[in-house]
Amino acid sequence: MSVSETRLIKLPPKKTRFPKWLRLPLEWFALPILIVAAWTLISTIAPNPRFPAPAQIGQSFATNWLNDTFFSDVLPSLGRLGLSIVLAILIGVGLGVLVGSNRWLRELLEPIFEFFRAIPPPMIVPLLIMVIGGGDGMKIFVITLGSMWPILLNTIEGVRAVDSVQKETARSFQLTGPERLTFITLPSASPQIMAGIRQALSVALILMVISEMVLASSGLGYRIEVFKQNYEYAAMWSIIVLLGLIGVLLAVLFQIAERIVLNWYRGLKEAERA
Repeated sequence: MSVSETRLIKLPPKKTRFPKWLRLPLEWFALPILIVAAWTLISTIAPNPRFPAPAQIGQSFATNWLNDTFFSDVLPSLGRLGLSIVLAILIGVGLGVLVGSNRWLRELLEPIFEFFRAIPPPMIVPLLIMVIGGGDGMKIFVITLGSMWPILLNTIEGVRAVDSVQKETARSFQLTGPERLTFITLPSASPQIMAGIRQALSVALILMVISEMVLASSGLGYRIEVFKQNYEYAAMWSIIVLLGLIGVLLAVLFQIAERIVLNWYRGLKEAERA
C-alpha cells in the first residue's frame, strides 16, 4: 500500500464518554432536574393549587417529615414494611420449595393458590378488622399476604426448572436432603426467587399505604387521609415524594443484595458470552 493510499484511510471517530464520576450523577439526576424545571415553569405561567410548585412541595416536605412525625409516622410504617417483606420471603421461599419439589402437592394446591391469588388483599381488610382488629397485626398480615405471591410462584417455577442432570448427580453422590437444598435447589432457583422478590417490594409498598388508610392513627397511609380531608395539596405531593424516595431506597438495597446472592450467576453468564 502506497503512502498516498495510507493517508486516505480514516480512523473511526472516537466515542466521547463521560468520566465515571460524572456519568452516575447524570444518570440519576438529569431527568429529575428537567422535570422539576419544567414543573416550576408551568406552575409560574399557569398556577394551580392542586399542582403546587416544587418549591412549595419541598417546603411542605421539610415541614411535615423532617421533624417528630418522622419517628411517629415514617418509622412505624417502615418497620411494618420491613417485617412484612421478611415474612413474605420466608413463607414464599419455604412454601415454594416444598410445593415445587413435590409434584403431587403442587397439583393438589395449584387450584387453591389460583383462588387466593385472585383475591385482592385490600378486599379482605374489612374481614381482618372483624377477626383480628385494626392494629399492626392486620396491616402486617395484609402486606405479607399480598407480597408473598410473586415470591411463592417464582420459587415454585424455579425449583421445578432445576436441571435433571444435577438432580441425578446429587442422587449418585448420595447427598442428603438439606445438602441438595443448599447446594443445588436454592442456587439453581435463586434467579427466579430474586425476580419474585423484586416484584414483591413494589406490591408491599403499595399495600403498606392501603392498609394504613383504614382505622389507623399513625403511618403514611393515615397521613394521606389527614391531608386529603384538609385539602393540603402540597402535603399530599410531599408524601408522594417521600414514598418515591422509599421506593428508591428499597431498589438500591435490593440491587446490593441481588449482586451478592447472584454473583455466581453473573459470572456464569459472562463466561458463556466469552
